[in-house]
Amino acid sequence: MTRFDHHLGFIGAGRMATALARGFLEARLCARDRITASDPLPAARQQFAETTGCAVLVDNAELVRASNVVFLAVKPQQVPGVLAPIKGEFAPRHLVISIAAGVTTGGIAAVLGPGPRIIRVMPNTPCLVGQSASAYCLGSSATADDGTLVAELLKSVGIAFELPETHLDAVTGLSGSGPAFVYLVTEALSDGGVRMGLPRDVALALAAQTVRGAAEMVLRSGQHPCVLKDQVASPGGTTIAGLQVLEDRGLRGALMAAVEAATLRSRELGGG
Repeated sequence: MTRFDHHLGFIGAGRMATALARGFLEARLCARDRITASDPLPAARQQFAETTGCAVLVDNAELVRASNVVFLAVKPQQVPGVLAPIKGEFAPRHLVISIAAGVTTGGIAAVLGPGPRIIRVMPNTPCLVGQSASAYCLGSSATADDGTLVAELLKSVGIAFELPETHLDAVTGLSGSGPAFVYLVTEALSDGGVRMGLPRDVALALAAQTVRGAAEMVLRSGQHPCVLKDQVASPGGTTIAGLQVLEDRGLRGALMAAVEAATLRSRELGGG
């Protein structure tokens, strides 16, 4: 049985929209006939429909009329051009949930006017497997009930935090872009195993499970990563030898800089 009776519409049927829709379905939060997406690209519509089993449209205005919760799932640069032609379709009954990186609730309100309520969210693609790390902020006209609704949606596919909007770009840099950083680390660990003679499939499985297990240890134990690291690195052992190489080659600084660069890019995309 599903527990969510709103009709969700996704303006934009790309990867993030598809991941969220499929995540909501996997969590049994929504029925398929309660989710629709619109996109001008036939390939995007086809992929969304095949992956989720939900309806797709070409016309954004038609989608808005059929929905009361509208996800804005387009590239940040496309937001004004997508919303301006259909702004008259939005009414006070609409809750607009934007996942466009860097675009503020105020910027969206400036295009749509005073009618719809607006919430900005930053999810990430692991919502597809129920492991999203998300944050959200309420626009000036959004209600507490709107916040509860968005929290339920996001927490059905992972964890979610309500934060001031000033923090959302940093969330974009950390958890929004972070999966790509972790994939790179996982690939590198796997390549290291192959270099040392492991079969490729075994090395990749060991690397991925190691990343998953280590993350689960952080979440379940409540201990700081430095404590868990020290528990693995015995004096004069193999792990401390590897850690010295990572410090010498700047892994810690590189990851911190990657989050900073992604955060700053989010601000640029939003015109901040």
